[in-house]
Amino acid sequence: MSQHQVQYDFSNVSRHVHSEQMFERAKALIPGGVNSPVRAFNAVGGTPIFIAGADGAVLQDMDGHQYVDFVGSWGPMILGHANKKVIAAITETAQLGTSFGAPTDRETYLADLICDRHPHIDMVRLVNSGTEATMSAIRLARGFTGKERLIKCDGHYHGHGDSLLVAAGSGAASAGIPGSAGVPKALAELTTVVPWNDMAAMESVFKTYDDIAAVIIEPVAGNMGCVPPAEGYLQALRKLCTAHGVLLIIDEVMTGFRVHKGSAQTLYGIEPDIACFGKIIGGGLPLAAYGGRREIMQKLAPLGPVYQAGTLSGNPLAVAAGAATVEQLTDDVYKKVDETTLHIIKELQKLTAKHNIPAAFTGVCGMFSIFFADKAPTNFAEVKKTDVERFKKFFHGMLEEGVYLAPSPFEACFVSYAHDDSLIEHTLSAADSVLAGL
Repeated sequence: MSQHQVQYDFSNVSRHVHSEQMFERAKALIPGGVNSPVRAFNAVGGTPIFIAGADGAVLQDMDGHQYVDFVGSWGPMILGHANKKVIAAITETAQLGTSFGAPTDRETYLADLICDRHPHIDMVRLVNSGTEATMSAIRLARGFTGKERLIKCDGHYHGHGDSLLVAAGSGAASAGIPGSAGVPKALAELTTVVPWNDMAAMESVFKTYDDIAAVIIEPVAGNMGCVPPAEGYLQALRKLCTAHGVLLIIDEVMTGFRVHKGSAQTLYGIEPDIACFGKIIGGGLPLAAYGGRREIMQKLAPLGPVYQAGTLSGNPLAVAAGAATVEQLTDDVYKKVDETTLHIIKELQKLTAKHNIPAAFTGVCGMFSIFFADKAPTNFAEVKKTDVERFKKFFHGMLEEGVYLAPSPFEACFVSYAHDDSLIEHTLSAADSVLAGL
């Protein structure tokens, strides 16, 4: 697919012969046929579509079908797929070599971009994935405080590190399992879970334990659908952590550079002790980072006693793609993405009301969710009570109409700068037709 040269066609997408054949072959060679569980469509049923390519906000599968894409590689594609400047940066960098295992100035440049937009972050360490960022941030918090207990929120997903697969939201929920086998009991016991948006529960945990190293949160929950923080919750949590000498880790792997040019921490005015980034800062390539105050970050090797390393950390291609993405994220980009997100939510609300279907919507710039329920959930327990079966029907109906939503009721959908008026018009027309059949 060549960007801006494709005549999009969202019709006749009900049969997926090639995808079905490819999935059968994949299942013989890859566990479950996928390299990340939610891709298997277990949460919605059916066969996953295999992607041939993408352009802007449109995917094309191996059967030649096209879809308006609201997954965006699970968040990184805020500018749309195959952005010209990102592709050019990757191509030019690749001609000089793909990996050196030695420092490059590009790494420092991307670190500067991240720190410049986040006034409470003095230093960052680049890694390869969101999981690597969060597990490293937790090790750093434990090394800095000398304490071991971690507090997380029910339904928040912070990657698949052993300490984090307790009540972990979308990944495990979509797979139908409560956590993960293989996590040592002793390690799991050092993670305490509280409901999201429940400050009384958080305060109770602080009174119970005196060995808390850190609290880790998604500032906008995005792995139980999009569930924003209650008014004042983040501010109260920051005060609580400060009062008890507990580090606050803000996991911005999803929200970083998406909900605001200074990420959620700037949007909500919250100062993290450590923040984690991923997805957008890699421009679609494997890259993540964690950063914080200088006194904390200097505990990392080779300066301090907390060890973390990575052969491909700061990979030249990923750094080039990330820098080319962040450089383009202007106020005008966020304005359009925010307006598009609000417009989609507003119009979908009208359509569900038109067809007398109970539905609630949540959203923060570039992220949104539809919940088939009387009111928007505020925590994971409420999310799990929504009408999941209706969501499955809605998902497959939209897929047949050429709209690709997140294939799980426990995932957020993502809006990009490339979602133009014609694509939104098609999406809303498809939703009107599908909702009529529900």
